Amino acid sequence: MATIHIKRAYEPASASDGYRVYIDRLWPRGLSHETFHYDYWDKNIAPSTPLREWFHADSAARWPEFQRRYAAELSTNPAFASLCNLITSHHDVTLLYSSHDELHNNAVVVRQAISDQHLKS
Repeated sequence: MATIHIKRAYEPASASDGYRVYIDRLWPRGLSHETFHYDYWDKNIAPSTPLREWFHADSAARWPEFQRRYAAELSTNPAFASLCNLITSHHDVTLLYSSHDELHNNAVVVRQAISDQHLKS
């Protein structure tokens, strides 16, 4: 299984990132296509728009429920299944996200879901 790292999209790319996967639905504000490096982006991996908007209204209080709801979305999401298959061929993978909150963001949930998926295999 690949080692999964998490990093803000606004942090500079580094060789240790390995395969860089952007996992948000929206382009990172303020970054140009010339300066933002990623290897893969499928907007459908991101939380649904209603879930994202619900979470952002009160992210601190809604974090546990967001984790549960987003994990449920991922469990039936073909884009997530494709991502899991894709990253098996990479040693290091970095999930890139745009949120300011380094502890409570969709990358944390995706990394856990990838780990859970690997345990099922």
